[in-house]
Amino acid sequence: MDKGLSMHRPPSLAQQAFRMLKEDILTATFKPGELLVERDLARHYGVGKTPMREALHALQKEGLVDAIPRAGYIVSAITTRDVQELFQLRLILETSAAELAARNTSEQDLQRLRELAGFDYTYGDRASYEAFLNSNTNFHYMVARSSGNQRLAQIVLRLLEDLERLFHLELDIRDSAAEMVNEHIALVAALTNRDPEKARQVMAEQIVKSRDRVLEAIAGPKIGPGD
Repeated sequence: MDKGLSMHRPPSLAQQAFRMLKEDILTATFKPGELLVERDLARHYGVGKTPMREALHALQKEGLVDAIPRAGYIVSAITTRDVQELFQLRLILETSAAELAARNTSEQDLQRLRELAGFDYTYGDRASYEAFLNSNTNFHYMVARSSGNQRLAQIVLRLLEDLERLFHLELDIRDSAAEMVNEHIALVAALTNRDPEKARQVMAEQIVKSRDRVLEAIAGPKIGPGD
């Protein structure tokens, strides 16, 4: 069989269900700890119970859902340790990337970062959260690329993708759009001034604030959009 042809086959119902449910978990449509009932999901996504079951098994392997005997599945919890470890990695990697970028970034990349820095979101509007987080990933990835170390940039990108579910929870805790815009502008200013120490400091402050918002989001009940 020509393997190249198989790449163009339409996704199976199980694959479609997997992608749709995964997206809803990553964007916090389904919250950590929420019960997922197979037949209800099958009806919601318009697929049969068998492809839905296959999708849930695949998501369990990815660590996004946990099987509960005689009950179904729940969305995997996010622990304080998860948050601390992931953001510790951000502090190690992205502060170094910012410091290197202050030394190595080109004028062309600086101009692009200036253009990107003003993106924001509308509190309570989940569609705008997704657009914001796409822009945020592009911004931080570009800072990492501007370091001149492409392996570092790829690791940062994968880390940001791993953090997507946490970032959605963070945005829903309160309206921090203006604060985040100012943080990005401050980082670009430090890069423009070729100030490695300031760039490292600004990046570290951003990451710590983001971590604290995520910890607040997973700590307990809140009142906010959709409640």
